[in-house]
Amino acid sequence: MLFPTGIFAVFFAVVFLGHWSLVRFRPDWHRGFLLAANLAFYAFWSVELCAALLVVGLWTWGAGLLCGNGRSRTWLWLGVGGVLAWLFWFKYANFFLQEVVARLDGLGLGPVPLLDIILPVGISFYVFQAISYMVDAHDGAAEPESSPLNVLVYLTFFPHLAAGPIVRAAHFLPQLHTPPDRFRIPVVMAGILILGGLFKKLVIASELATGVVDPVFRDPSAHGALDILLASYGYTIQIFCDFSAYSDMAIGFAALLGYHFPKNFDQPFRALSLSEFWRRWHISLSFWLRDYVYIRGFGGNRRHAGFALMATMLLGGIWHGAAWTFVLWGLLHGLALWIERALGGKATPAGRGARLLRWAVTFHVVVFAFVLFRAQDLGGFGAMLAGLWQFDVPNESASWRLLALTLLGLSFHFWPADLRERIEARARRLPPMVLGALGGIILLLILHAGPEGVAPFIYFQF
Repeated sequence: MLFPTGIFAVFFAVVFLGHWSLVRFRPDWHRGFLLAANLAFYAFWSVELCAALLVVGLWTWGAGLLCGNGRSRTWLWLGVGGVLAWLFWFKYANFFLQEVVARLDGLGLGPVPLLDIILPVGISFYVFQAISYMVDAHDGAAEPESSPLNVLVYLTFFPHLAAGPIVRAAHFLPQLHTPPDRFRIPVVMAGILILGGLFKKLVIASELATGVVDPVFRDPSAHGALDILLASYGYTIQIFCDFSAYSDMAIGFAALLGYHFPKNFDQPFRALSLSEFWRRWHISLSFWLRDYVYIRGFGGNRRHAGFALMATMLLGGIWHGAAWTFVLWGLLHGLALWIERALGGKATPAGRGARLLRWAVTFHVVVFAFVLFRAQDLGGFGAMLAGLWQFDVPNESASWRLLALTLLGLSFHFWPADLRERIEARARRLPPMVLGALGGIILLLILHAGPEGVAPFIYFQF
């Protein structure tokens, strides 16, 4: 079930009315209702995988109860190992089998049949949230839940279930302990985030995908240097608009139900260093990796910081998918961060020229890495690089319209950081009828401007 669809609009309207009615009249029932809504949302993709999600949730709750407040480190490792094994089976088993097949074929011992595995939507996100709960419960950052209901609602909460943000247990669970306040629903803030997300997804990300990114990455040899250059920049803007759109809408829908999610993007393409970029890009994943892998896993703040940094970014790349392109993408970012740290990358550049140079280098490292991230395989990545010198091949995809959308998406990163708050403050002064009519008109314009049909969000595949 995709956010920008009619069926989701109907689903959310039912959930919104049912949720707030129960909060008012039967507050002890609202969490059970939310759990049912979450499972219905996920069952839209697969009933079987929905049942499996429940098993993961119960495993997480049980492990958290047994290891809570530092009681048993063994149960913590068993709990974390169990959900990681679940993730490995669905996401990486065939990748490792493919590598084994390649080696066995070379020895004349193959072939080994691949497994018929369907990747559950959102598995990487809910597994990381499960780990967050177990670790936080063990360390005392979150109170172990005596009943599985809150843990199941936390893991399956539909706004962030399919593609994040990765919300910490210590942040979300306290919000479930008491019913939300029905007199403090941030309608204006949520509306701005949802409409902005729809614009980024339907108008910018979808147009760039169909107009230049998908055709060029599908067959780089058929396109000239200008097409490949625009597709490289275009995909960088597409993935930002696509993923930040989902995050914004998830935050908005959660807010309409009375729950607060942290910001997941903070104008990442204005960063002057790779470390700043990762503090602004997919913030929930960046800080999850820092706290649970870099610090807790590798002791990066104490010793072997370079190795810990490389290993953390490698795992961050593998988290995105089972392919050598993701492995190299993680290693590339890890190496760039290591070099940056060795060169004193935290120093503030003096002068406008130095800042512009730092920005250009950082941005183009990110663009180069995203070409590797998007490429179908290493051969496709090599074809993209080779195509930058194909001046004798006609450019059929590049257009002024697509260039304008790319520049518009980039410009978002240099608008005032508090622009949404300014718009929200002005919108609050409008009468409700005027505000509703204005929102409806903007929604119609967005739907009219976007292409027909809605492609799945990019991060659904992770």
